[in-house]
Amino acid sequence: MSADSLPPKHNARRNFLRAGLTATVATAVYPALGSARADDAAGASASAPSAKKFAVDFELDEITIDDAQKGFRSGRYSSRSIAEKYLARIEEIDKGGPMINAVIEINPEALQIADALDQERKAKGPRGPLHGIPLLIKDNIDTGDRMQTTAGSLALAGSPAPRDAFVASQLRKAGAVILGKTNLSEWANIRSSHSTSGWSGRGGLTRNPYALDRNACGSSSGTGAGVSANLCVAGVGTETDGSVVCPSSTNGLAGLKPTVGLVSRSGIVPISQSQDTAGPMARTVRDVAILLGAMAGVDARDPATAVSQRRQFPDYTKFLDPTGLKGARLGVVRKYFGFNDAVDKLMDTLLDEMKHAGAEIVDPADIPTIGKFDDSELTVFYYELKAGLAEYLARRPGSSVKSLTDVIDFNERNREREMPYFGQDIFLKSEAKGPLSSKEYLDALALNRQLSRVEGIDFVMDKFKLDALVAPTGGPAWITDLINGDHATGGSSSAAAVAGYPNINVTAGYLWGLPVGISFFGRAWSEPTLIKIAYSLEQLTKARQKPRFLPTIS
Repeated sequence: MSADSLPPKHNARRNFLRAGLTATVATAVYPALGSARADDAAGASASAPSAKKFAVDFELDEITIDDAQKGFRSGRYSSRSIAEKYLARIEEIDKGGPMINAVIEINPEALQIADALDQERKAKGPRGPLHGIPLLIKDNIDTGDRMQTTAGSLALAGSPAPRDAFVASQLRKAGAVILGKTNLSEWANIRSSHSTSGWSGRGGLTRNPYALDRNACGSSSGTGAGVSANLCVAGVGTETDGSVVCPSSTNGLAGLKPTVGLVSRSGIVPISQSQDTAGPMARTVRDVAILLGAMAGVDARDPATAVSQRRQFPDYTKFLDPTGLKGARLGVVRKYFGFNDAVDKLMDTLLDEMKHAGAEIVDPADIPTIGKFDDSELTVFYYELKAGLAEYLARRPGSSVKSLTDVIDFNERNREREMPYFGQDIFLKSEAKGPLSSKEYLDALALNRQLSRVEGIDFVMDKFKLDALVAPTGGPAWITDLINGDHATGGSSSAAAVAGYPNINVTAGYLWGLPVGISFFGRAWSEPTLIKIAYSLEQLTKARQKPRFLPTIS
């Protein structure tokens, strides 16, 4: 799925722990506190496009799930009309105008599905809060329809998945309209240690809607940029380490990486069975909570979900509490600070606001094992990628690639389209590994769990009797550089990712006009607590601002 926070010595381009921007002047802003072009995709420019005239403002800007449902009830909107408006907006600003390039493919059946849901609403009433709501999902999530599922790779183009991923099926069951699929960092950023987030051979480059020459982060780049640019009501991304929370941070969204096992991974192109998960991304924490309730569920095709039976909730909105910070004990993970002075100042300002709202701040509350599981995390990825991809591809009967070796060979044969900027060194290292019974793999997996859980998050939360840990999600978006690859600006995703524990991002404020997120993470199955805390902060700051599609930050 996604791997944007790999260990620094192995991943100079996507590791959140590596600082890349030098901050000199910054202003934090808190309003409330005072289908893609596959033929030329590989040649997509990283520079801001010369945008044709387009409307910055849009009728459905910042609309929430509740707003849409009110519109349906009043007769102002129908599912079809709102879907048509989004499709027109995608044409205007995603494929034209500023060319965000977030959407890799439109669902050709979207309007037909919307019509059917409108008829059902009239005949029976709505199924629930997602009835008729247009969503975008990442292009590594299988849909058993006329859309493709390619993980951004031309190797999987032309062979649609035979059935829906469990997550897609859950969304359809809830009445959502899957409007289309979003671009991503190809193979969810696990192909190369020199890649550029948001670029894929099939989809080209996704741009950050706040500043078009800046990166949307990844690997859920298209979902992050598309939801932020108001191309849909909400969306779904995936994460292995950072790929929900980072694009949520750089695109000014709320985004939740759930506990591994709360949301099924069946039918999702894999990286790591021990860390992969899908997660909701939206403009508000409330919409994230609504999506999570629909996505969660026990799936026989994913054994990891069996333990979630008594730990999931059909409605996470009941945990939304504007006073949720009052009495919450929050531990500040200072080891995740220090990569940007302006980000530190912004976080400290927010910590003071949380204190005033009644939170108990324990500062510092550092995880003693940070950095100690970097190598073992990568080792686990190598083994699990090779095994998981072979298992996934075996269920794609029309695919011409059936193994990681086949994918490597395809990339070599199609080097001009697939590898114009970066290679596939991670794929090659993964292919060299043995089976999941290998001692090296089993030792690395056990070490990951010991260091990230027992001696990591669980240890520090027990020591200080904490409800959650808090840290900056990352820095402001960096300038996209296809030649040299990513130079991410710090981050905090790895501990929760390796542990398989939940992590939620919410917009903290803005630096130089670019959004910066704050993360709350904690024990397994603590989504209710994290949602409550994140929602309370969101209501306190009302920090999110819609993007203005600027060519650059002056």
